[in-house]
Amino acid sequence: MLNSSNFHRLAYSAAALALFCVSFVAAPTPLAAQPGPQQPYHVIARWKIGGKGGWDYMHDDPAAHRLYIAHGTRVDVVNTRSGKLVGAITGLHGCHGIAFDATGQYGFISDGGGDAVVIFDRKTLAKVSAIPAGENPDGIVFEPVTQTVWAFNGRSATATVIDAPSRMYVDTISLPGRPEFPVADGKGYIFDNIASKSEIIRIDARTRRITAVWPAGCQSPSGLAIDPRGHRLFTVCRNRMMSVIDYETGKVLANPAIGSGPDAARWSAKHKLAFATCGGDGVLSVIGAGAPGYPAIETLPTQRGARTMAYDPKTDRIYTVTARFGPPPTGAAQGRFRRPSILPGTFTVIVIGR
Repeated sequence: MLNSSNFHRLAYSAAALALFCVSFVAAPTPLAAQPGPQQPYHVIARWKIGGKGGWDYMHDDPAAHRLYIAHGTRVDVVNTRSGKLVGAITGLHGCHGIAFDATGQYGFISDGGGDAVVIFDRKTLAKVSAIPAGENPDGIVFEPVTQTVWAFNGRSATATVIDAPSRMYVDTISLPGRPEFPVADGKGYIFDNIASKSEIIRIDARTRRITAVWPAGCQSPSGLAIDPRGHRLFTVCRNRMMSVIDYETGKVLANPAIGSGPDAARWSAKHKLAFATCGGDGVLSVIGAGAPGYPAIETLPTQRGARTMAYDPKTDRIYTVTARFGPPPTGAAQGRFRRPSILPGTFTVIVIGR
């Protein structure tokens, strides 16, 4: 910003003539703007998908160049090379999450509105079967050691366990509160946020028992990411915080600030970065996990409502989705939260890269 010159007005009187001389004190020549630290990520594309309704979790399949997005009563499938919609799994009742087995053949959808886990063929996108779950299955994860799929039921506070090779129901376990996003460490353990109690639980997938319960270190945790090599969890919370947790001890190591309305977290092992998509502020928060104190190294504007995310470590690309919003619906009781309407046809994938 340019500095204004300072003006000093000196008045002199001489006989019948008033002479005014204005003296200008020149401002110093402004210094050239100093460049800030390099911001690693930026928005590189926006793919309009269209359709209507809300959305939830996303899951990418880098080998097939596909991005799966839970979108109301369907799962949209987008080609990540072209940005075009290539198909959908339809006839759902309000889907939330997507998980894949280890064979590359089957996918599993938590169909919250139908209280079921829907299994589909990843090549044809055809539905294969549906397995009854608890009330409102939400987060879902594949555990590779036991070859099981775990659907976390938000309303009944339970987890439904499915054997992936046989695609058969195995068990239901009770949880201490309303679950949110789960992750697996690849060694037989699953971690899950318990949003209603601001806790994180550890489950032994072999015994199907909860083996630890820890404070989340922030309020109402939702998204969760894992660093298996560093034994770290990154959980994002409603009070604009990320908690960094040592999952061997349960100790909270740091609470870096993030944006408002986060709903997803992801981890980059190559760059030692943790990501949080924050739909309230419409930003991507990037946390430097390789630096002391876990500093926020970037706050990238995305778009309001962009709160869920998928991350492809091979291409170092982040995908998030949102839409344009209209006014809140009328007729809701006074004082109750009214979610704004989603404008049909505006559903869009935001692609973020370096």
